[in-house]
Parts: sequence; structure tokens; C-alpha cells
Amino acid sequence: MRRLYFLILPTLLFALWLLLNESVSPGQIALGIALALWFTWAASRLRPLHARPRHLWKVIPLFLHVTWDIIKSNVAVARLILNPRRNEFSPGFILIPLTMRDPHGLAMLACIVTYTPGTVWVNLTEDHALKLHVLDLQNEDEWIELVQKRYERPLMEMFE
Repeated sequence: MRRLYFLILPTLLFALWLLLNESVSPGQIALGIALALWFTWAASRLRPLHARPRHLWKVIPLFLHVTWDIIKSNVAVARLILNPRRNEFSPGFILIPLTMRDPHGLAMLACIVTYTPGTVWVNLTEDHALKLHVLDLQNEDEWIELVQKRYERPLMEMFE
């Protein structure tokens, strides 16, 4: 994977350089190659911890679940906002215990939860509990089960 990283990233950066400069002169080509290689080297130094995902086929069902949940949440939030009686929802905070420890998996979980309208990742406590803000908190157990079973479990199978 590391070899692939050192091939794809400089190629994309070089192509982007030429595209943005709208020139394929020898000077732009030389400068583009030099910058692409330097930025690739510099970017690799910024990431001391590399992800080692496994079972990548699990990304497909996770992506479909997240997409469906985002669509459902968009509709639910739109109903809450467009409802003339706006005091019918009850926002709140919940703590969801997590067993996942991999920082890449936790980052993916943070993105998933934050992308879903009506929810915000607030904090990860020292005892690895996720503090989540929900716009319409009706049933805490449903939210705990949703995050743990639908999101955390596939991410753990991929990253741990």
C-alpha cells in the first residue's frame, strides 16, 4: 500500500499542478514534479500512524447503511424544522460506551455520526464513551444500539 501511495499521490499532485497552471512548459513540468514529490514526502511524515484496514468488502454494506440513515435523518430533521409546532422535539446528550480503540476507526465513526443530520459527536471520554448530541432524543437505547451495532461493529471488523 505504501508503494501505491507513493505512485498515486505524486501523479495526482503533478496533474493538478499542470491543470491549475494551464501550461505544459518544461519549467512547469519540472516544478510540478519537484513539488509533487516533496509534498508526498512531507505528507507521509505528518502521518506517523498508518491505517491497516482489513475486510474491505464490509465498506459496501456500511456505506449503504450510512447513506440510508442520512436520507432518513434528513427527512426527520426537515419534518421537525418545517413543523409549525416546533416545540415537539427534545434535544439531548447521551453517552454511548464504545469498545473500539483504533484511532482510524474512531475517526470514521466521528465522520459518520457527524454527517448524519440531527447528530453531533461532542466528545470521547477517557473511558471511551461517546458523548453524542441528538436533535430529537426520544429513545436512548435505540441510539446506543444504532451506533454500536450498525456503525461501530463493522468499523471494528475493518480496523481492529
